[in-house]
Amino acid sequence: MSENEATDLTAEAEGATLGEAKWNAIKQLEPRFPGVTADCVQFEVLEEGDEDAGTLARVRAELDEDAFERVAQEIPDEPAERVRALVGRVVHALGLRASVDIDESDEEIRATVNGEDLGLLIGRHGATIDAVQHLAMRAAFHSSADHKAVVVDAAGYRERREAALKRAADRAVEDALSFGRPVELEPMGPQERRIVHVYLRERNDVQTHSEGDEPDRRLVVTPLRGD
Repeated sequence: MSENEATDLTAEAEGATLGEAKWNAIKQLEPRFPGVTADCVQFEVLEEGDEDAGTLARVRAELDEDAFERVAQEIPDEPAERVRALVGRVVHALGLRASVDIDESDEEIRATVNGEDLGLLIGRHGATIDAVQHLAMRAAFHSSADHKAVVVDAAGYRERREAALKRAADRAVEDALSFGRPVELEPMGPQERRIVHVYLRERNDVQTHSEGDEPDRRLVVTPLRGD
């Protein structure tokens, strides 16, 4: 192993306590090794730190590659951790330097990938990230009757995409009403079609339906005649 490769397996970090310093070191390693846990890391204490004296604790963390590979092959019990594991493996396989953060509520599990140059993960028109999201849903609830939504996001892509879909829907409505004819939107996946459908559902001057076959299935906005 070269010196650069060895350095890439390590991180140094500080914290008010040793625990905080170790956590910060793990977070430094995560963009290089998504899904890394404390079980995959060996710590060297460089400074004990003293809260009363106001001095910080400092540690050096080194990844145990064999342990990391073993953990990567394990299937966690909890759905949220299965989502984290799957998304982390994809990010690692794509060679991206990014972290995977999980937020879980009663309604959904959201995996947010943060890093630079995430276009490869998002893919053309979101095709790649949508596929990862579909796989994450299946991995999370493959043998359970209780399901909740699973969302995989990358640096705010979902919010930006939803805003773009709503703008496109508004333009389609305007054209449909102006010209008195159905207007087709660009092909999109089931989830994005649902976003547009729900967005326009409360309108009483247009209706929506889908036409075509996947992956070219698209939403059509049709004007309604007044009484």
